[in-house]
Amino acid sequence: MKKIPRPRKWRKVCGLPNSNRYGPLDSPAQGEHFVVMTIDEYETIRLIDLEGLSQEECSNQMNVARTTVQGIYSEARKKIAESLVNGKVLRIEGGDYKLCDGEEECLNSEGCHRHRYGIRFIDGNDTEQN
Repeated sequence: MKKIPRPRKWRKVCGLPNSNRYGPLDSPAQGEHFVVMTIDEYETIRLIDLEGLSQEECSNQMNVARTTVQGIYSEARKKIAESLVNGKVLRIEGGDYKLCDGEEECLNSEGCHRHRYGIRFIDGNDTEQN
């Protein structure tokens, strides 16, 4: 009997980063010279390190288990370290996420990023300007 993998759970994200590329200006953003961080990894860094939420609070905000947040956060920090230490460009893209609908309360000091930037987002990766 073939084992069916468990479907991945979408992680709730309040907004996309203002910029999706960071790093040395003189480094090519291709091949071995870049690291890719997912949107959900970015969100854990934003919530835990910038907003000061605990992993438990972050897990509630993102609608996933605390152990899931712990793993996502650990991977995100490794990618930041690799970018800083090895001089690689950090690109933020992709991942298993859905943007909040703006109706629910986002746990950040400036409200929902989605409304702050006046952008309407459609399921994860597709965007439309309002």
